[in-house]
Amino acid sequence: MVVNDLFAVVHEDENLLVINKPAGLVCHPTKNGEFSSLIGRTRLYLPEGSSTHLVNRLDRETSGLVVVAKNSLVAGELGKLLEARAMQKEYQAIVHGHVGPDTGVVNQPLARDEESKVAVKDRVRTDGASAQTEFFVERRFENHGRAFSLLKISPHTGRKHQIRIHLAFLGHPIVGDKLYGGDEDLYLALVEDRLTAEQRAILIFEHHALHAVTLKFEWRNQSWNFTCEPEPWFTEFCRA
Repeated sequence: MVVNDLFAVVHEDENLLVINKPAGLVCHPTKNGEFSSLIGRTRLYLPEGSSTHLVNRLDRETSGLVVVAKNSLVAGELGKLLEARAMQKEYQAIVHGHVGPDTGVVNQPLARDEESKVAVKDRVRTDGASAQTEFFVERRFENHGRAFSLLKISPHTGRKHQIRIHLAFLGHPIVGDKLYGGDEDLYLALVEDRLTAEQRAILIFEHHALHAVTLKFEWRNQSWNFTCEPEPWFTEFCRA
């Protein structure tokens, strides 16, 4: 993996650029210049005039693998794989508490949280869209006297905020999750730029601890398997 001032490059060839997106970076363009978004940084990285297409996307605070197609033909082919759920994704997450079972599947439908002040927030609802998330406990540990678990997660569907909602539903929200961690005022405080030192201490991390670690798919008669490690703040917390 090659690291530069823009991002860490996991793989590059004439068709693909695979990036380990840092936490806190949005995928879509912003009004704050090319450096402020992942797509903008890819345009700075590639030769001027290059065609760039994000095949998959991650939330601002989620780190990990993003595939960029260097031409529209490749973007179309990989986009069809993504839509057909033919790309196998795995994530790592640090959650609060010791998760009881070593493995399990959360099968709970998701829809808009109409009681929330946050427009983008969803929740488990019986009338929602089907969603399934499989999890595996990689490690249970303690840090500063508090219990945590490191999970490997395989989403079987691709609903908005699915992993975060399902883990919170289990009673084990992702560490640093401002929206689904139990107090959505943490999210509002972030948006309104009023997070206090006490609130930051509750969150522990600046960004939520969710990382897209593995991406596998079959394409053009070849097996593609990409993997990347989380950022140091993530891994060091688990080792403490």
